[in-house]
Amino acid sequence: MNINILIADDEPNQLELMSFNLSNAGYSIIKATNGKEAIELIENHSPDLIILDWMMPKMSGIDVCRTLRSRSETKQIPIIILSARSEDSDKSLGLDTGADDYISKPFSPKELISRVKALLRRARPALVNDILQYNDLTLSLSEMKVTYKNNNVKLGPKEFKLLTFLMERPGHIFSRGKLLDMVWGHGVYVEERTVDVHMSRLRKALKTASDENLDPIRTVRDGGYGLFTNKII
Repeated sequence: MNINILIADDEPNQLELMSFNLSNAGYSIIKATNGKEAIELIENHSPDLIILDWMMPKMSGIDVCRTLRSRSETKQIPIIILSARSEDSDKSLGLDTGADDYISKPFSPKELISRVKALLRRARPALVNDILQYNDLTLSLSEMKVTYKNNNVKLGPKEFKLLTFLMERPGHIFSRGKLLDMVWGHGVYVEERTVDVHMSRLRKALKTASDENLDPIRTVRDGGYGLFTNKII
């Protein structure tokens, strides 16, 4: 699976070094040289992980992090903050702002790659694991196969993508607009009602596979959909 990482750093040598090593590790890289450019590229490309240097012109990495965490469409993207500041108070500020990890400069390319892999395993398991598991639901990405209560679930491509997205983030509610962006793609003009149609098919397939008519998907009026503990509908 192609994994896109955005790196924002105003030091050209540092930016190229990180880009080179992460590209060699198999990741696709998007580069920004200041905070405002990073925000624009994130809005257009929806990267899977973001690496932000603390001190950047136009907008600091900390301010970029705050902005991303304040927006529903970006608040769950994993973020790593880079900084020459190594005091515990600085690390605490970076993490309290919303970053998922903090790396003090100087660091080795090997350490950066290891941190990226670890964060992706925690935050986006479908990007690094073939099998997703949630309670009695099991999803295989390579086989495009789903089982529920040990029974096979027959799903179309969009239903499979919807379930994959929800299984990566159980316990969270996502709006129809967010699901359209993440499953159908940014810039694709589809009515939000389309999400309801495909979600209805997904829920029906899960119920059919369950002997007890169980459905783990919750609907929130005017909110959206999320994957929660099994319940009888």
